[in-house]
Amino acid sequence: MIHGKKVIVVMPAYNAELTLEQTYREVPPGFIDDIILVDDASRDRTAELSRRLGIKTIVHPKNLGYGANQKTCYKEALKLGADVVIMLHPDYQYTPKLLIAMASLIAIGLYDIVLGSRILGGGALKGGMPLYKYISNRILTFIQNLALGAKLSEYHTGYRAFSRKVLMELPLEENSNDFVFDNQILAQAIYCGYTIGEISCPTKYFKEASSINFKRSLVYGIGVLKTSMQFLLQKWGLKRYSIFSLEARKLSLES
Repeated sequence: MIHGKKVIVVMPAYNAELTLEQTYREVPPGFIDDIILVDDASRDRTAELSRRLGIKTIVHPKNLGYGANQKTCYKEALKLGADVVIMLHPDYQYTPKLLIAMASLIAIGLYDIVLGSRILGGGALKGGMPLYKYISNRILTFIQNLALGAKLSEYHTGYRAFSRKVLMELPLEENSNDFVFDNQILAQAIYCGYTIGEISCPTKYFKEASSINFKRSLVYGIGVLKTSMQFLLQKWGLKRYSIFSLEARKLSLES
């Protein structure tokens, strides 16, 4: 626990056998109450290794997508009574050494969401981020800051901490089961007025680290622009979208 708050780390996994143990071994001891790994029908032995390491492991019978994986992660964490939930990718792209810092900012009530930013500190390119990903990151972030009225350094990091309240109240089931889920949840949070903090996070790009290819990146980028447009149309009262529906602001724990 941190400041009396139960902290649970969730790992959305897909073919993470080669990097899972290294990631797990660097989780700081003594502060994290539980770790949950959700395996999205990996083709390797991710789930077997996860269980051997003593991690609470859930396996999807078929591949449902990165967004669907997160939905399962958050539901299970909430069922276990988490006050703070941190998503840590098991591919060792983000350092587990920041878990305590991120959880603390939420546990003390300073922020509702904390992001580990690859852009703050200028380490993204040094860490091996492909140039096209870096450029698209900067362009999309600039557009979204204008559209959403925020001032984040990036919207596309996979290292995120959430308060229980955020995960309970946002209509996450309305979001995509694909990668754009990451962007939708931040747009929802901004729309609903939750506070978002950022800390600088070094990143590593290497062969075993998961990374979507150019085609999937393009699909994601289009989804980001679509989310921004939906945000504006909803905000202006011109159209209504279920991802911003106040009536659907409950994450079902029964399904």
